Amino acid sequence: MAYHFDFSPVLANTDLLLKGALFTLELTAVGTLLGVSLGVLGGVVRAWKIKPFAGIFGVYVELIRNTPFLVQLFFIFFGLPSLGVQISEWQAAVLAMVVNLGAYSTEIIRAGIQAIPCGQLEAAAALAMSRAEAFRHVVLVPALGKVWPALSSQIIIVMLGSAVCSQIATQELSFYANFIQSRNFRAFETYVLTTLIYLAMSMLIRALLNWAGRRYLARSR
Repeated sequence: MAYHFDFSPVLANTDLLLKGALFTLELTAVGTLLGVSLGVLGGVVRAWKIKPFAGIFGVYVELIRNTPFLVQLFFIFFGLPSLGVQISEWQAAVLAMVVNLGAYSTEIIRAGIQAIPCGQLEAAAALAMSRAEAFRHVVLVPALGKVWPALSSQIIIVMLGSAVCSQIATQELSFYANFIQSRNFRAFETYVLTTLIYLAMSMLIRALLNWAGRRYLARSR
């Protein structure tokens, strides 16, 4: 029997999908802010081989980059309470995204820092720039400018990976998609619309990141 498409049961729950999409964007915003900040710290430590932290960050990067995000999420949500650390679904999802993005952005930013010529730091010293000024204007901003496309792509990958957070009942987009299709049994229609929302969010985030790169980093490349 031919399949009859019917999007009306899904469209009737558009408010839930939009609520989940907004929650996903909130997760992504917080995870990006904290994850990239962690990546900057790790990138500096790894690029300049600051002991003993370079070794610690090295182990952290290899551990996270060689294990599934879902396992990391389960370890945080189910493992930490076993150690007496109580954590909510929201906190577990954010922490997992921060830890994951932090590891990948550490290596991305490290590559950008190592691409900065040493002569630029010497020029900064000759201009009597303070260490903070030299780090910000001569190291960090140019390094981010060099790796911004790769870092932007990684941020979007982490946003898309947040879909697995529904496994711990985090109420993001895929959580509500599963909820809707379990009640109307219109799986194809539900996930077609969900896919389009994820696509729209990815394009929105990429456009915002591209704008930020042109606005604040383009001149430093």
